[in-house]
Amino acid sequence: MATDLLFGIQTNGIKHAHADPMPDIDTRFRMVRDAGVFDYVDKTPAPGEVKEFLAARDKYGIPVRAGGWFYTLGRDEDLLVHNLEVGRELGSVAHNVQFMANHADGHAVTDDEVVDACLRAAEAGDRIGVTPCFEVHVNMWSEDFRRVETVGRAVESHGVRFAMTLDHSHVIFKMDNPEEQDISGIRDAVASGEVVLDPGVSGNVCQRWIDAGWVRHCHARAAVPNNPKNTAVVDEEGNPGRGIQYPFKQPAPGEYHAEWDAAALEPWKEVIRALLRHHAADDASTLGQISTEFIPNFDYGEGCQYSLFEQAIACVEWMRATWAELRPSTR
Repeated sequence: MATDLLFGIQTNGIKHAHADPMPDIDTRFRMVRDAGVFDYVDKTPAPGEVKEFLAARDKYGIPVRAGGWFYTLGRDEDLLVHNLEVGRELGSVAHNVQFMANHADGHAVTDDEVVDACLRAAEAGDRIGVTPCFEVHVNMWSEDFRRVETVGRAVESHGVRFAMTLDHSHVIFKMDNPEEQDISGIRDAVASGEVVLDPGVSGNVCQRWIDAGWVRHCHARAAVPNNPKNTAVVDEEGNPGRGIQYPFKQPAPGEYHAEWDAAALEPWKEVIRALLRHHAADDASTLGQISTEFIPNFDYGEGCQYSLFEQAIACVEWMRATWAELRPSTR
């Protein structure tokens, strides 16, 4: 049974309030080391930052175990290979891959196109030594959750193991949220029971992906059903952020734009428990790490007054305690 599991942090979340400047690379690695709860950082640095990441990694003894980026099919295939090579240089084992919903020529990417892209990426990953993990994410092909299983099974029909990044905040925030379900095109499927979002109900999509053994990497960013929109900011048309982030620990008065309820986090936590239970029980589990990802982006934490870094610390502390309860005995 599995006994190893590492916990890290995506480096965009190594800062406090949104208005605070992003610390330099050396400071971010120092903050991670001094926090004492993270095993690694998660980032694909910009080309001009690679040397700084290598220097900070070696100075503070904090590995860069994973990274990630988003890609448009028909344009970014070479960039994906390049980023896998950057990952190898940094010592990463996983690269989070987001394929945009539309092709470079404007059409909505088909399942067959995604399957072909996954197969090409997996072949490159095998050659380079970094596993591409395909993420469930808004604005990507996978926002219609039904497609994930279709693509995963098709990839595996070619004898290639499908590897995914589970970021279940993108599932949880659509619970009890007809507007968001409409964006995914799954509202009727949810109503009929074809698509089950609630992790407390048998056959839910997250459990299906976990049971298939596909989750190689995980992003842990808390969200709640019908998550409050991010009204701390608006775009040029006056629309707030979609709201795919919720404080894990109670924010101080005035730090969050909506009422905070600890009980609302339970569905999100249950998916983490399900993932950890599966990892503990399955000798063949490929899950190697979980990265917190409390970030200052528009649909997430832009405008936030609470500390992204402190939220990440609290989340990892809870996951470590939960894993300690669920992991097999090493005695």
